Amino acid sequence: MLELLKYTLPALVVFATAYFLIKAMLGKEEKKMKLEVFLNNQKAITPIRLQAYERLIILLERIHPESLVLRENKADMTNEQLHQVLLGMIRGEFEHNLSQQLYVTPQSWMLIKAAKESLVQLVNSEALNLVPSDSSINLSKAIIETHIQDKKSAHSEAIAFLKEEVQSLF
Repeated sequence: MLELLKYTLPALVVFATAYFLIKAMLGKEEKKMKLEVFLNNQKAITPIRLQAYERLIILLERIHPESLVLRENKADMTNEQLHQVLLGMIRGEFEHNLSQQLYVTPQSWMLIKAAKESLVQLVNSEALNLVPSDSSINLSKAIIETHIQDKKSAHSEAIAFLKEEVQSLF
């Protein structure tokens, strides 16, 4: 029995040592492979994320009250016509960029939605205060004046947050 133990005990020690060394080595190799996959994914996703941030900034700039009103207002429009055109443009621009929410943080997307809703609310509230058949100049002027008076607009807050997030990527 003692003779059998002399041969088996060292063999078991060698086996246990080899087992744990190989297990540790395979674990490190697996971690290394996972890191490589992660880094390759980051290389592919980072440009897409940057493009999403760019598109969302463009969205916010396109639906900025001043640029939207100046771009969409025509000389022969009434308040009601301009009101409908503005709401259609805001919703259209937003819907065109819905897929970008996949690439930005939930907080960013909530700020984008808040900026859109804030603008819809501004357009609706100013349209309610005016006679629908009057010239669209009145609605344009009211929207721009109200927006200028709003020192901390949802638009500027969303743009600033998006810029901060892009800076944090680097």
